[in-house]
Amino acid sequence: MIRHLAVLWAVAAALGAHGTIKVEVAAVEGGYTLVRDGVPYLVKGAGIGGVDVATVAEHGGNSIRTWGVADAEALLDAAHLHGLTVSLGLPVAAERFGFDYDDPASIARQRRNVRNAVASHKDHPALLAWIIGNELDMRFTNPRVYDEVNELSKMIHELDPNHPTTTTISALDREMVELVRERAPNLDFISIQAYGALALMPQAVNYLRTGPFMITEWGPLGHWEVGKTRWGAPIEQTSAEKARHYLKSYRTFIEPFLGPGLGSYVFLWGQKQERTHTWFSLFTEDGESTSAVDVLQFVWTGRAPANQAPVLESLTLARRPASDSVRLVIGKRYNAKVKATDPDGDALAFRWHVKPESTETVVGGDLEAAIDDIHGLFVGEATQAEVALTAPEVPGTYRLYVMAYDGQGHAAHANIPFLVYGKRR
Repeated sequence: MIRHLAVLWAVAAALGAHGTIKVEVAAVEGGYTLVRDGVPYLVKGAGIGGVDVATVAEHGGNSIRTWGVADAEALLDAAHLHGLTVSLGLPVAAERFGFDYDDPASIARQRRNVRNAVASHKDHPALLAWIIGNELDMRFTNPRVYDEVNELSKMIHELDPNHPTTTTISALDREMVELVRERAPNLDFISIQAYGALALMPQAVNYLRTGPFMITEWGPLGHWEVGKTRWGAPIEQTSAEKARHYLKSYRTFIEPFLGPGLGSYVFLWGQKQERTHTWFSLFTEDGESTSAVDVLQFVWTGRAPANQAPVLESLTLARRPASDSVRLVIGKRYNAKVKATDPDGDALAFRWHVKPESTETVVGGDLEAAIDDIHGLFVGEATQAEVALTAPEVPGTYRLYVMAYDGQGHAAHANIPFLVYGKRR
């Protein structure tokens, strides 16, 4: 109880130390910058999901973003306590969820929801910006959505003249950027979300730099951008490959354009299911960080962590990598082997899983249900770098996962999609 009261007192003291902090977009030589409390402010941020916000600050980040306002006040308080700002996602629906931007009643209800959210949080000192919806362009057909974004931006500015507004676009697409800027000129800046497509930034910046912009999602190659098995299963990068990809993406396609741009939010500082439970997750389900988090600390601060995550370089099943489109016979026994090292010499512990392959077809990171493990396939406890498993008794598509833990709060991972065929014996 005493510790709980101490935390509450610390939060209250921190909040009381500063009221509303004004944030605006300013033109500078060669581009734009955010100005917070009169000082230029470059976002070094993360989209957060289910992880303590303190970890962002501990690794050198200065901001977080959300995709909604659930528990927003508590999140804002926690962020402020740790010196972080928050770009708060507002409850604005995309057409793909059935919202009709030709329906006045639906629009009126949504405006009330947005008004209430803005009124509730506009004076919080941790607030940085308002994000009006997320990827409203994804599978949209009615351009009036951006007329409404403009109206919402006007309403927000009337309620809150101290914080800028933006909306996010799902790709580096010149036509979409121009459409949003034309139909929603009241926005203070636009936000781009891109993964492998960040490689287009050297060309895209030519049209992006005509106005202020931010990168509000970036990360590993998406499941829509990678190679596939012969039956169409996407082949996920290992955690080591992802770490190298994060480093290249930031150094080559974000950092050189931070003059025209306002900063960036990496995806995802947490864990989520999207085709796999590891694809976009910078952390494991139990909270261990991966080597991509080490990379982010390095690019944000110039310093690597004192203890780093394991490096998992390769995984084979039946002596073949994922790119070989591995096929197994029902009920037959096979070996799987992983090669992993730890940069600090920590002893590694391994954990293996098999899950059915995802059958989801949703887009835009929309909600996917977690996939349960299939038990009883491994010979023994399956805690070594090489294990034996029996192919499932049901034909179909599956995925083998391996996790490597260093006992210091870090992990590495890889997986192989495989197909099971034949008849039950």
